[in-house]
Amino acid sequence: MKSRILIASLAAIVTAQAQIPIVKGNVIDRKLTAMTIQTDSVSMAFDDATERAAKADVVVAFGQVKVMEAQGWLESAYVKFAPYPAAKGYHVYLKGGSRADWTLLDAPLVRNYGSYGRADAVGLKAAADYRFRIVPTDAQGKEITTAATETDAISVAPYDRSGFAHFNHTGGVGAYQDDGTLKPNARVVYVTRENAKTVSLDIISDKKGTKTTTYTGIQQIIYGYQKGYDPRPLSIRLLGTIEKEHCDELLSKEEGMQVKGSAAYQPMNITIEGIGDDATIRGFGFLVRSCASVELRNFAVMLCMDDAVSLDTSNEHVWVHHLDLFYGQPGSDSDQAKGDGTIDMKSDSRYITIAHCHFWDTGKSSLCGMKSETGPNWISYHHNWFDHSDSRHPRIRTMSVHIYNNYFDGNAKYGVGAAMKSNAFVEANYFRNCKYPILISLQGSDVASSSKGNFSGEDGGMVKSFANVMQGGTYVSYQQNATQFDAYEAATRQEQVPATVAARQGGRTYDNFDTDPTLMYDYTPDDAHQVPAIVTGATGAGRMGHGDFKFTFNNAADDAHYNVNTALKQAITNYQPTLVGFF
Repeated sequence: MKSRILIASLAAIVTAQAQIPIVKGNVIDRKLTAMTIQTDSVSMAFDDATERAAKADVVVAFGQVKVMEAQGWLESAYVKFAPYPAAKGYHVYLKGGSRADWTLLDAPLVRNYGSYGRADAVGLKAAADYRFRIVPTDAQGKEITTAATETDAISVAPYDRSGFAHFNHTGGVGAYQDDGTLKPNARVVYVTRENAKTVSLDIISDKKGTKTTTYTGIQQIIYGYQKGYDPRPLSIRLLGTIEKEHCDELLSKEEGMQVKGSAAYQPMNITIEGIGDDATIRGFGFLVRSCASVELRNFAVMLCMDDAVSLDTSNEHVWVHHLDLFYGQPGSDSDQAKGDGTIDMKSDSRYITIAHCHFWDTGKSSLCGMKSETGPNWISYHHNWFDHSDSRHPRIRTMSVHIYNNYFDGNAKYGVGAAMKSNAFVEANYFRNCKYPILISLQGSDVASSSKGNFSGEDGGMVKSFANVMQGGTYVSYQQNATQFDAYEAATRQEQVPATVAARQGGRTYDNFDTDPTLMYDYTPDDAHQVPAIVTGATGAGRMGHGDFKFTFNNAADDAHYNVNTALKQAITNYQPTLVGFF
């Protein structure tokens, strides 16, 4: 069987499941085993591969393609290879897991970094037998099979899907199934700085499903899904660095890129994901509103307009994970030197998981609730690295929040803050030199130095603490002081907080949501002592391999202060992408 697949230049790199023609351009026939679009004007082979390799100090020789590195990660794997002198391009295949035969990777997944080539495979089931096969091609696109190279076996691990985003939600959040593979009929759009304004996609645009409209530009494609007429899941794959000016438009004046449904909790089945370790957006963030089943993963956000990610109004089953989050643009208020928010959620957003994200010296890291929520709006934070970030980890109103296995690493203001009708279960986290690990508004450590409170003048929330490690900082348990306490310290995970334990300001009691099996998901927490190693480890917080951006804080100098780190700010401002192009 053959399928007609439409192709175009780099200005419209789009891949679809079989029998879904979606991009205007030349028409070719291709066997279904590849399901790949080969573009007709993106052959960016080395003009003089030998000279480039010599300049980069990469030793190459005729024979087989030299593999420099090949590793598995979370539902993905990659291979780096040295330039082959006779090559004008490369075909890269993958076999293993559920792929019994060699499968050709989509052309945009094979990229040129000048001194090396790199191919990434995503959407993989966990398995230990994946292998890459790299085959150089000549000027006519013919494979030079005598120079082909295969890697040794590579292990791929699954993402951790613990948390409220997946609770009582079947089929997978976003464009992927729970086994890590794309959902049936899912479509894939590849976005680069060169094609962000011109990439196009035909989207069903009427209730009957008989009409399609072509939307051009990454924001317009997302907008095309707003009315909910097209049921096909969508994966938007980001390649390299995409700046604000590269985008066709930004529909949110405050945040930037808008992902919006036409009614509350509208199923979207959209994943926005970075490919490799260098996917970055700079100069804008994301507004997610009135959506269900949205996933953001594996990219960095630098110098956003307001919030890096704003989950604003009537969202559910949203999974935000493995992001690198940096300073935003300074705001007008005194506490906005590092930007406004980082990941904020409000207005009846519920069943949300924020996991494995790396917060780099962020000021106000995560607001969780305003005053208008009907609540409770169940939220999970786990395995995040709050790396010298100042406060709001999270700052909670109205919501019931599970905060576990996070690494609080040198936080100058406070860790978790509970106010106004909120409940927080703070479990098995590691606090290293966090000034106030846990605060309840207007009591305990919050008013020890100021009667107005350190973080809020509102009524207090209620916090249950269990099995946390606190190295440094000030913390007072209920058992130590039944009036001026920061949290009720449970003896076991299943212990319920007595109804007699109440917030001093407002009388809030704990709702014990975490011990109710009808409200709580299954999970297996790590021992708190192991959390720093896990979160900073190979599959820990942030992008694949902790990303291509490297910066080391000075604990002695950076733990206690919350001013902008000028060296970090300069580094992200001057950050330059290393992606050259595509073969």
